[in-house]
Amino acid sequence: MIPVKGYAAQNEKDPLGPWDFERREVGADDVEIDILYCGICHSDIHQVRSEWRPGIFPMVPGHEIVGRIVRVGSHAVNFKAGDLVGIGCMVDSCHECPSCKSGHEQFCEKGETVWTYNSVERDKKTPTYGGYSNKIVCNKDFVVRVSEKLDLKGVAPLLCAGITTYSPIKKWNIGKGHKVAVLGLGGLGHMAVKFLVALGAEVTLLSRSESKKQDAQRLGAHKFCNTKEVEQVQPLKRYFDYIIDTVSAPHDYDFYMSLLKDNGVHICVGLPPGGLQLKGLPFNRAITGSSIGGIPETQEMLDFCAEHQITSDVEVINISYVNEAYQRVLNSDVRYRFVIDMATL
Repeated sequence: MIPVKGYAAQNEKDPLGPWDFERREVGADDVEIDILYCGICHSDIHQVRSEWRPGIFPMVPGHEIVGRIVRVGSHAVNFKAGDLVGIGCMVDSCHECPSCKSGHEQFCEKGETVWTYNSVERDKKTPTYGGYSNKIVCNKDFVVRVSEKLDLKGVAPLLCAGITTYSPIKKWNIGKGHKVAVLGLGGLGHMAVKFLVALGAEVTLLSRSESKKQDAQRLGAHKFCNTKEVEQVQPLKRYFDYIIDTVSAPHDYDFYMSLLKDNGVHICVGLPPGGLQLKGLPFNRAITGSSIGGIPETQEMLDFCAEHQITSDVEVINISYVNEAYQRVLNSDVRYRFVIDMATL
């Protein structure tokens, strides 16, 4: 076994703190990675607090991982020590069902998707531990390459916030000639703006906060609408081809659907407590949800980011600051993602 240092939650109430544990030895299909940076996702907080389901404790969160390979198994012929790589939300699956074979491992039809943490390995009993640690061992098929051209600190959140927004944009083939609204400017929203601008779409940032206007413009958005101001909203009725909805707080879906053209699509990548609620049927418009992308699409996204020099806007922190960072995430007090420098562990 490989000794590892990390930060863990021992239960759903206490703060995270140092915790030493072990990872499996490198098997034939594995790579061992020294973790350099790990992003903090809002879902880390949900899971640590058992807000989605009972957590598996001790829990080492983190699924936005960037590091360098230090050892490879005999079958991991496409990787070598020294390679710069990333790991996102998944670390294994059945590899055999139609979804896995088509590169949609997140929808494994055998139910064997292994999440990076707060999950169990395919043996159904061994807990998985995430990226708030100095090392990780992962199946080679769930490791993606990271370009040396990119600022690594800003790469880490691409493994979740990046792919979560990139995946629906590519699925719906959104780009030049489309009028697109991004609802909410946080970790997901700021990535959606960057991708859409790079793809040539006309981008409007929708927010209830006038303070977001300057940042929206800095990120490249062409328009800004304060949705509390009727005179700003009125010209946008039946205006958009797509809305990328990143908001995880309760909001009025019917109102935003009214901003779509006929045959427009409202794409949800955030889900409020209590789920999605509509007062009426969205005739001649569609509303849909999107999760993360599969491994091939994640690699495509990282290659796109390298080509267009896209990374997340981040605040890098010492790992001892993680509990304060969690509170600031809850207070929406970060632009736009915290990233832990694992050299501080």
